[in-house]
Amino acid sequence: MPMLPESLSFVLPLAMFAFVSSVTPGPNNVMLTASGATFGYRRSMPHMLGICMGVVIMVLLIGAGLGKLFEAEPRIYTLLKYVGAAYLVWLAWKIARAGGVDQGQSGKHPFSFWQAAAFQWVNPKAWIMAIGIVATYTPRDGFFSNLMLSALVMGVINFPSISVWTLFGSTVGRALRTPQALRTFNGVMAGLLLLSLVPIFMEPA
Repeated sequence: MPMLPESLSFVLPLAMFAFVSSVTPGPNNVMLTASGATFGYRRSMPHMLGICMGVVIMVLLIGAGLGKLFEAEPRIYTLLKYVGAAYLVWLAWKIARAGGVDQGQSGKHPFSFWQAAAFQWVNPKAWIMAIGIVATYTPRDGFFSNLMLSALVMGVINFPSISVWTLFGSTVGRALRTPQALRTFNGVMAGLLLLSLVPIFMEPA
């Protein structure tokens, strides 16, 4: 079938990009590691699914023309970038103060599906991933059908990639027997989340 080689010619590089961008450290993966350690893998499942769906929706909406809005009015993107940075600082503080699973009565809960999906809109790495997929890996010919395929590939690759971090956090969490040890681990995760903000402030305004 003549369309198969053409499809594979962009799907395979796209899958590689999706894997590398999903599995490498960033705000989502740091937060999932802390969530896995604090709440366990199963309770962190809505968080993972929300990330995956949020990124897929970003790819579709950016491909549908949302990116042109930021080209026309860069100040909107700049405002979004700094709102996102402030939110990440607040999340780092929350992670640093999180206790163990046995402290769940204190009102601390993992991210919900909708919270995680909405978070992608203030996550600079998610923007880079989505824009890269649309601008670099989605062929112009038959754009909208290719865009749908690109979003599907991203979703399929993203979920198992980020799950690795949650599983790692869950394993570490079981090894951290005392609340103090878990608090120290979460403090390190909070510090890494703050470090992930460095590229944001190095970008030109």
